[in-house]
Amino acid sequence: MVLVVAKAAGWLHTGTTKTVVVTQPASRAGEAAPVVVAKPLAGNGFAPAQIFRTRAAGVVTIVSYFDSGNVPDASAGQGSGFVVNSGGVILTNAHVITTAGQSQVQLGKAAPAHTVYVEFSDGDRVPAKVVGFDLYDDVGVLRVDPALHALDPVPLGDSTRVVVGQPVAAIGSPFGNTDSLSVGVVSAIRRSIPSLTSRYNLVDAIQTDAPINHGNSGGPLFDARGRAIGINAQIRSSGTGSGFEGVGFAVPIESARRSMTQLLATGTVRYAYVGITTEDLTPSIAKRFGYAAKRGALVDAVTPDSAAARAGLKAGPREVVFQGQALKVGADAVVAIDGIPVTNAEDVVRIVSERLLPGETVPFTVVRGGQRRTARVTLTQRPAG
Repeated sequence: MVLVVAKAAGWLHTGTTKTVVVTQPASRAGEAAPVVVAKPLAGNGFAPAQIFRTRAAGVVTIVSYFDSGNVPDASAGQGSGFVVNSGGVILTNAHVITTAGQSQVQLGKAAPAHTVYVEFSDGDRVPAKVVGFDLYDDVGVLRVDPALHALDPVPLGDSTRVVVGQPVAAIGSPFGNTDSLSVGVVSAIRRSIPSLTSRYNLVDAIQTDAPINHGNSGGPLFDARGRAIGINAQIRSSGTGSGFEGVGFAVPIESARRSMTQLLATGTVRYAYVGITTEDLTPSIAKRFGYAAKRGALVDAVTPDSAAARAGLKAGPREVVFQGQALKVGADAVVAIDGIPVTNAEDVVRIVSERLLPGETVPFTVVRGGQRRTARVTLTQRPAG
């Protein structure tokens, strides 16, 4: 949801400039997460005015130029971001500071902006360096020189503790209107949504009804104590031109923290890869087709010469229709990975991408019909795309 200042430039959105969606764990990179110096707000009540008063100075507007001309705001993309430490580190979305998500750019491929500026709430603008970006979780990291402007970092919360119904506040620059506050609740958690920047789904997204519009991308979603629990990233729209329709999504802060830690340490983010596509194993399916487990992830397809193929995981040999859905019967069903229970298809992505690293060999517990076995899978690096 980058706001395009000049639609005639044609390098992001045209027409309605709408972002349309069609449909946390500790880092293992060996580096500690950046120190955050701000503290949570006192008390347990939800006070939006206090959140804004205390946190707005840490939220910034990001202006990105994708050519060398640097014509004043003529072909700039605009989004939001927030300061996370006194060293000048700023979190935002990858699609705010790269060409990712632009109509002419292939998913999974992107180039950073040629020039990026960060504008603070007092209107002062300073140059920023693109430290790196993670297209898979749509996370971007910038750094500004702390000598150029006073910094007011915001604390990072814990997105694994977010619950449906809790109040939230978003601060950002929708349609270029800086220092804008909107409030709502968490509508859902652990959503799996199509990514704007890669062909892999973004898992564990936080859904909210707090109004999020173009230009809010990269800004923080705060809990009642003023802790950032997510990075506002997408809206779902019917495409009718009616604007915000009550369905927005934020990248969970645990995913963002993982990406940021690795980007600061190495400039890249590593994701493990198995090489299977899966669908949910439910009690009804298990009973009908004789699986010795009620919940898990049915293997739909195995990528040739992948980690899964080398470990002997099998897709179902024939397809049937059961209760209105197509299934591959006779397939392996993954019920645990590295001892962690798998209850549905999304758990496979969640565990592999968030807890494991390329090169690790981990046990996959699978059932095939009434038989249970363990396959040792040596994970590889996720292919680009």
